[in-house]
Amino acid sequence: MKQTPFTEKHIALGAKMHEFAGYNMPIEYSGIIDEHLTVCNAVGVFDVSHMGEFWVKGPHALEFLQKVTSNNVAALSPGKIQYTCFPNEDGGIVDDFLLYQYEPEKYLLVVNASNIAKDWDWCVKHNTIGAEMENASDHMAQLAIQGPKATELLQELTQINLSEIPYYTFKVGEFAGVKEVIISNTGYTGAGGFELYFYPEHATQIWDAIFQTGAKYGIKPIGLGARDTLRLEMGFCLYGNDLNDTTSPIEAGLGWITKFVAGKDFINRPALEKQKNEGTARKLIGFEMIDRGIPRQGYELVDEAGGNIGVVTSGTMSPTRKIGIGMGYVKPGYTKPGTEIYIDVRGRKQKVVVVKPPFRK
Repeated sequence: MKQTPFTEKHIALGAKMHEFAGYNMPIEYSGIIDEHLTVCNAVGVFDVSHMGEFWVKGPHALEFLQKVTSNNVAALSPGKIQYTCFPNEDGGIVDDFLLYQYEPEKYLLVVNASNIAKDWDWCVKHNTIGAEMENASDHMAQLAIQGPKATELLQELTQINLSEIPYYTFKVGEFAGVKEVIISNTGYTGAGGFELYFYPEHATQIWDAIFQTGAKYGIKPIGLGARDTLRLEMGFCLYGNDLNDTTSPIEAGLGWITKFVAGKDFINRPALEKQKNEGTARKLIGFEMIDRGIPRQGYELVDEAGGNIGVVTSGTMSPTRKIGIGMGYVKPGYTKPGTEIYIDVRGRKQKVVVVKPPFRK
């Protein structure tokens, strides 16, 4: 298994470690519920150094990115970030990712750890116009510091005014004595905070500074288990669960990152535009359990008569709400909030109600 620059830190702190996307990653430390609530109420630190990072540069960078991504890259300016995806030729999604405009002809793509090789091959295959590309995944470390106390903590470690970094923007500067750190505000928890990107050789210096400064804020390291429950409470999609090579962005409710603007001839645009205009055979919904139970990925969603209408893609017991919550794809007639449907749990029908995420207000 591959290691991040923080793997030894996690082990020393007693984390429960497990393989994820080829990396030895911390799943939990003090327990998923405790870690989840720490992020909601104070501040927690996630090691997300396993994520992939690609640079796309040069005079052909914009043209290339407009071809391979669903969002309108031309709307970006330096310091701005987009959520977007790579559509495939069959109506599905190769990956969803963040796109940073670093300079007028320089972009950073932050992709899912499990898709680094697939995404890189996809970009190489479709780079027929000579955009300059670099896979920097092994040369960047990343921490996400999340929670309502994150900004106050991090402000002690940088001269950059963090209040001047709105949602989906970033700045580059000195942090904890380390130069050229990317400080971005995207978040995958709904609790506020920032992500830091830096060279791996500075990992210990930055980690130690954050935890020493954060002691008075009740800081804790957080594992991937709580990362999943936090993102699910916000209704954020997870690639491999709610998105994959067979789910279209229109089905997944990602029409807002699929821009059919003039001059943007992106991969599979005609088929996706048709879906947007004519509708799809299924749609991603959020739901809450009415009956007591925990929805799990792969459980069938059924109507009152027990007929199949869809499938659960993500589900958990909400640590803040103390009820079962989840997401799944259903037929068009069952997508309206307030609609009552059922989950087939080993032959037993359990009632759920369709709701519009986020589940945590």
